[in-house]
Amino acid sequence: MIPKCKPDARPAAGGFRCWLAAVFVGLCVLQPVTGAPVLANAGAAPPAYVQRTLANGLRVLAIRDTTTPNVSVQVWYRVGGKDDPKGGLGFAHLFEHLMFKQTRNLPAGSFVGLAEDVGGTNDASTEDDYTRYYTTVPAAYLERILFAEAERMSGLVIEPADFAAEREVVKNEIRMRVFGEAYGKLVQMYLPEVSYSRLPYARPTLGSIADLDAATVDEARAFHAIYYRPDNAVLMVAGNYEPAQLDALVDHYFAPIAQPVWPVPRVDVVEPERTAPTRHVVYETGTPSPAVVASYAVPPEAHADTPALMVLDAVLSAGAGSRLQQALVEGKRIAQKSASLLEQRQLGGALAVYAILSGEVATADGEAALQAEVARLRDAPVTPQELHRAKNQILTRVVRARETLDGKAAEIAKAVVVLNDPAAPAQRLAAIAAVTAQDVQRVAATYLVDRRVAIIHYQPAEAAAAGAPADIIDVPPSVVQKTLLAPAGVRVVKPADAEQRIALPPAGKPAGFALTPMQWRLRNGLRVVLVERHGAPLASLKMVAPAGSAEDPPGRAGLAALTASLMTKGTATRSGADIANEIESLGGSIGTGAGWDGASISVTVRSDVVAAGFGVLGDVARNPRFAVADIDGAREQAIEVLDDQRQDAMALARLVAARVAFGNTPYGSPKSGTVAALKAIVRNDIVQTYTRAWRPATATLVIVGDVAPAAARRLAEQAFGDWRVAEAVPRAEPGRAALPAARVVVVDMPDAAEAAVVVMHPAAARSDRAYHALLVANATLGGGGSSRLNSEIRYKRALSYDAGSAVLDGRSPGAVVAATLTANDAAAQVVELMTAQMRNLADALVPTTELATRRQLLVGNFGRAIETADGLANLLGNLALQSVPLTEATRFARAVDRVDARAVRAAAARWLDPSGASIVVVGDARRFVDGLRASYPNLDVIAASELVLDNERLR
Repeated sequence: MIPKCKPDARPAAGGFRCWLAAVFVGLCVLQPVTGAPVLANAGAAPPAYVQRTLANGLRVLAIRDTTTPNVSVQVWYRVGGKDDPKGGLGFAHLFEHLMFKQTRNLPAGSFVGLAEDVGGTNDASTEDDYTRYYTTVPAAYLERILFAEAERMSGLVIEPADFAAEREVVKNEIRMRVFGEAYGKLVQMYLPEVSYSRLPYARPTLGSIADLDAATVDEARAFHAIYYRPDNAVLMVAGNYEPAQLDALVDHYFAPIAQPVWPVPRVDVVEPERTAPTRHVVYETGTPSPAVVASYAVPPEAHADTPALMVLDAVLSAGAGSRLQQALVEGKRIAQKSASLLEQRQLGGALAVYAILSGEVATADGEAALQAEVARLRDAPVTPQELHRAKNQILTRVVRARETLDGKAAEIAKAVVVLNDPAAPAQRLAAIAAVTAQDVQRVAATYLVDRRVAIIHYQPAEAAAAGAPADIIDVPPSVVQKTLLAPAGVRVVKPADAEQRIALPPAGKPAGFALTPMQWRLRNGLRVVLVERHGAPLASLKMVAPAGSAEDPPGRAGLAALTASLMTKGTATRSGADIANEIESLGGSIGTGAGWDGASISVTVRSDVVAAGFGVLGDVARNPRFAVADIDGAREQAIEVLDDQRQDAMALARLVAARVAFGNTPYGSPKSGTVAALKAIVRNDIVQTYTRAWRPATATLVIVGDVAPAAARRLAEQAFGDWRVAEAVPRAEPGRAALPAARVVVVDMPDAAEAAVVVMHPAAARSDRAYHALLVANATLGGGGSSRLNSEIRYKRALSYDAGSAVLDGRSPGAVVAATLTANDAAAQVVELMTAQMRNLADALVPTTELATRRQLLVGNFGRAIETADGLANLLGNLALQSVPLTEATRFARAVDRVDARAVRAAAARWLDPSGASIVVVGDARRFVDGLRASYPNLDVIAASELVLDNERLR
C-alpha cells in the first residue's frame, strides 16, 4: 500500500530514497516551495493539539478543525527499516503490506475499500525510523476507521496465502524501483551503503528479494507481537470531530488492547566518524547519463545543529536561484539536474549532493564542481539574501503542508515518534529563524569536510572499457543487525466466523463541496477568476493561455513545452536569475508548464506579499525575451530529458501509446518533443507561439487563496490592465483529423527488469456531456486500490505492485489509459487481464453497491484535489482552457452522483472497448512476445534502439 511516485505523492518505503529516486529519474514534478519575508508570524504557528496517554501506553493526539467535512486518522509505529532483523531486509516494509490483509473481524480485501468506498483514501509508508498508516474520510466515518485500526493492532490475521501473495507484491516493487528505474540501484542501495558504516540505515528499506524469499509466516507473526503494540504507537486524529465523542471512541476501541510484558528491542548505536574519504565507480545498465553523488554524515535529527543544516540544504538546492542550480545547471551547464538532500534520521543522518551530468561531461569534472560548491560554504558565510530566502522557503514548505489534514497530523505525529515531543515543530521553526550565516558556515566546516565524504561515480554500463574494474558496493559488515527473537506465547489470530464477526460501525454520507468562483474581465478582455480562501496565509496565482502541445506545428513537437520553459528564463528587465531570486526572496515559487490544450505560469506566495508576486507574474507573462542562448540551453536540457525517457520502460510506453493511439494528429506528438523536432525549432517559432496565445483576449488569470475581492481587482488591474497587443492570426482547433486504427506494439528493450504495459483508447472530450459517466466507468476499471484492475492483477494474482487507469482530459478528444509494470514473463497474461476487465464493463451493468462506491471515490478525490490553493487553481485553469463552465467546480459531485449503471456501460462500450484500444508493451520481448502474438498475430515489434517517435509508423 505504498503510493506510487507521482506529483502529489508522499514519500514511500525508504522515503528519502524514494523521493531522491524521483528527482534522479524525473518522474515526479517537484514544486519549489513558497514562503514569507519573515518567520515570526501567525503563519508559522502550528495547529493546536491535545494529547493524552492510555494506561496501555498508547499516546493519543488530536487536532480539531471544524472548517472541514473530513477527518484524518493516523497510527504511527516506532518500527521501520532500521529494525529489520538479521537476514530479513525488507521485513518492516513487507509487514506494512500485511497490515492491509485481514483481521479477526475484517475479511481479506476490506481495508482497501474501507476508506475508498466512502470517498476517502488510506495508505501507508515504511521509513527507516517508523511505519505510518494514514486514512482520510468524511467525518461521519471516524468510528469505523478507529475500529479498523484497533483491529489490526490487536487482531491481525497472518495466513500463509496472504503472506506469500504480499511477498510477491513487495518483490515486484523492488524490481520496479531498484532494478527497473534509472538510478534505482544508486539511490536505493549504493548511496545508503556508502553513507553509513555502523547504523542500519545502510540497508535498503525496500528489502532484499533473497531475504524476503527466506522469510516465514511465524517470523511475521513474531514481528507483529514485538512491535505492533499500543505502547509502541501514536494515534493521531485531525479534522471535524467532537472531543468527548473522540475520547469515548478511543477508550472503547483501544483501551482494552493489552500492553505486552516483553520489551520493545531498540537499535542504540552511534555512527563512528569517517576519517578518510571513500570513492566508488560503478557501471549499470539503463543509466541515461553519468551521475556523481557525494554523501556526508550529519548528526541525529534531534541535534542542535539540525536547523543550521536545514538552512544550508535550502541554500544549496531550494528553488531555481539556489547555488547548485545556478552554478552547475544554469551557469556552467555541466549538469541536467543538481541538488542536495538532507536525510534527517533518529540515530544519525546524511547530506548528499548530486549532479546528473550533461552531454559528454566527465564524472571527475562533475565531482570537482560539486566539491567546489561545498567548499564555498566552508570558506565564506552565505549572503544575507540567501539566508533570508532559505529560511522563508523552509517556513512555507511547512505552511503549505498544513493546508491539508494529513499534513497537519503528520507534522505533529512525526515529532512525537522521532523526537518524543509534539512541540518540536514550533521549536524547530524558532531555531531556524535564529540561524545565522556564521552558523551555516560552521556546520559546513564541521560536517562537509573532505575526510568525511563518500563519493560515487555512477556510469552507464557502456562507458566501461573492456576489462575495466567496477567497485562492488554492499552493506558494510559492521552494520548492526539483530536476530529476531520471538517472544514466548505469540498468539496465532484466526478470522472469526462470518456470523461471529463484529459488524462495522454505522456510516454516514460523504459531504459535498461548496465553491463560489467570482469572475470578471478587465477592459482589455483579460478574464480574471477569484476564489477566496482564508484558512492559510497563501495565495496561488495561475495564468493560462491556449499555447498547448496540440498547437505544435508538424515537425515541431515540443514547441509549446519549450516556449513555456523559457518564459521564466528572462524578461526585458529581469534575467532568469533575477526572477528566481526575487520570487524566492519572498519565499515564493514560480513555474511554467504546457499540456495538450494550454500553457501556464504559476506563482505561489504568502498573502502578505501577494502584490510583489503579481508584479513578477505580470512581467513574466507579458515580457519574455526568448534569448538565443536561453533557447539553446533549454533545448539541450529537453533533449537530455528525452534521452532519460528512452531508458525508462513506463515513460517510453506512454509516449509510444499516445503516438499509436492518436497517430499524426495533434495529440499524438510527444508533448516533450523529439530530438529531431527540438533541433528544428528556431526562435521565430517560439515568438509566434507566444504572441498567438499569450494575449488578454485568450488568457485567463486565476487567483485562489487569502486575497479579498477588492485587493484582487486592484492587483490584477495594476499588473495587467495596460496590457495591449496587436491582433493575432486565429488559432486552429486541434484534434479534427481522423484517428488511426488501433495497433499492438512491442518495443524490445533487452534485459529490462520489468515490462511496462499500457492500453490507451481515445475518449470523450472534457466538455462532452458523457464525461462524468466516463469518469465513473474509469473509476470502476482502474481508479484506486479496490478497482477491478488492481484487484485482479495485484491482489488476486500478485502480478504487479500497482495497476490502474486514468482519464486524460483533453479539449478534443480525451483518452483513457490503463497501465502497470509487471515481470516480463507475465506481460502477455497482464494484457489479457486488462483487456478482459475493459470488455466486462461494456458487457454487464455495474452492480449497485460497486457503482455507489466508485461515485463516492470520485467525489472524495475531487475534494482532496482542491483542498489546497494550488490544487483549486489548477482545476479552474484547466476548466478555462477546455472551455468548460467554472460552475463545474460546484456541480461536480451532483453530476457524478447522477451517473447510473446504464450510462457507465454506454461509456465503457464507447471508450473502453479493447478492440478500439492500442496496446503497447515495453520490455524484454524475448520473454513475452510469443505469448502475446498468440492473441495478437499482427503485433508490431520494434527495437528500442530503432524507435522513432516523429511519426505514427514509429520508424
